[in-house]
Amino acid sequence: MEMSGERLIDAPQAKVWDALNDPEILKACIPGCETIEKLSDTEMKATAAVKLGPISARFNGKVLLSDLDPPNGYTISGEGQGGIAGFAKGGAKVSLLDEAGATRLAYQVSAQIGGKMAQLGARLIDSTAKQYADTFFTRFAAIVAPPTVAEVVAAPLPAATQLRADGMAPEPVTPGLEQVPDGAAKPYDPKAHVTAPAPYHAPPHEDHDHDPSNPHYFGLPIGVIIAGAVAGVAVLITLYKFLG
Repeated sequence: MEMSGERLIDAPQAKVWDALNDPEILKACIPGCETIEKLSDTEMKATAAVKLGPISARFNGKVLLSDLDPPNGYTISGEGQGGIAGFAKGGAKVSLLDEAGATRLAYQVSAQIGGKMAQLGARLIDSTAKQYADTFFTRFAAIVAPPTVAEVVAAPLPAATQLRADGMAPEPVTPGLEQVPDGAAKPYDPKAHVTAPAPYHAPPHEDHDHDPSNPHYFGLPIGVIIAGAVAGVAVLITLYKFLG
């Protein structure tokens, strides 16, 4: 597996070099790193939990620094064992270049993976390695070159919190009751131009008892009473013929 890239870090070259040799900073930047112990100026050992696709493993290994050229760069190489998950070994050439007070960090990585992890395919391995590298340098830049207070622009205070000409705080104003100078036009208030709905009036109750065209008896219209009487007479006639 081959991979290369570069990052522009807003920090002096000497500071970036020192950070690349600081075990605590490296531990904070390497994804999944659990321990880093400096054995000498050129050798460290580390433990890291790595997840590659469906495989998760804990790697133990040693890292060796060579071709030291402070503060311009070095070569880092190492090998780690992950049990039944496999192994990984390789190296990287790291170079630092001063660029107008910042530092351009470039790297070229060559690695080899064996065991079960090697069966996952080159595409998954390459994408995971790139993700790890991006995470490392994002964390590294945040530690080495954090944003300064001068970069934060203070926003002006809202009008409600500004002091008056006499140095006193303004009196609280109830929303919707803002005062305006005499003779000045008041701001448009949409609520003041909304017409109130007309009050509801129930339709008048029709009193059929006083309708001469449809008189009511016992609470029933005259038409219903006549129809009931005709039906009753028809029933009586039918029973009379049947019984007679």
